[in-house]
Amino acid sequence: MSEKFQKLVEIMEKLRSEEGCPWDRVQTHDSLKRYLLEETYELIEAIENKDYKGIKEELGDLLLQIIFHSKIAKDEGRFDIEDVIEIISKKMISRHPHVFGDAEFKTPEEVLSQWNDRKKEEGKLSKSILEGIPLSLPALLRAYKIQSRVAKVGFDWDSINGVLEKLEEEMKEFKEAIKSGQSEKIEEELGDVLFSIVNIARFLKVDPESALRKTNRKFEKRFKKIEELVKEKGKSLKEMTLQEMDLMWEEIKNDE
Repeated sequence: MSEKFQKLVEIMEKLRSEEGCPWDRVQTHDSLKRYLLEETYELIEAIENKDYKGIKEELGDLLLQIIFHSKIAKDEGRFDIEDVIEIISKKMISRHPHVFGDAEFKTPEEVLSQWNDRKKEEGKLSKSILEGIPLSLPALLRAYKIQSRVAKVGFDWDSINGVLEKLEEEMKEFKEAIKSGQSEKIEEELGDVLFSIVNIARFLKVDPESALRKTNRKFEKRFKKIEELVKEKGKSLKEMTLQEMDLMWEEIKNDE
């Protein structure tokens, strides 16, 4: 290991020692899950903002989480950071036979098509091609992965028209569910609508999670501008009518 990497490992060793930090010593894999997610999303935000200083910092925070989990496992006598590095190195070599072996793949699509074959050789996907998709993934991302897996074995639409027609069908069923007033049926049909929208995104090679995050940020930016304009008028949002706020929204949108 490099000197700087080894130093970070030693820092974690010290933090977890009897002479170290009381908080760090009592952490477990379960207690650290929330921090792992937080650091991952902070890294994603920095990437989307093209904040390279932030990316560098957040990568460090995420690396610390990996070393932290590895140290906990070492303390339990299960594995250490070197085992983690070794297993991912072997996996990358195994899954890239066109780089480290004699196989020939000319396109990214050819590489991806053999990826699952390698997983099967490793003993994964033995019962279902849907194995290994974490339940903890954000729902949009998990739907995207499910659809991508089944598409690889031919369970997919021939064209975007079929996907759009499916969305229209699901929207019709959703409207009927609303008329019925049955909350469970409404929830079910809304889920089908969202699943269809994710399918459209996948078919068009758009990441639905990223698309929705961008829309969230766009909405926040515009609404904060409305708040600023209302404040400049010496009013509060509660004093504004929906029509007045809609007019401001359109003005802000047109100025972008």
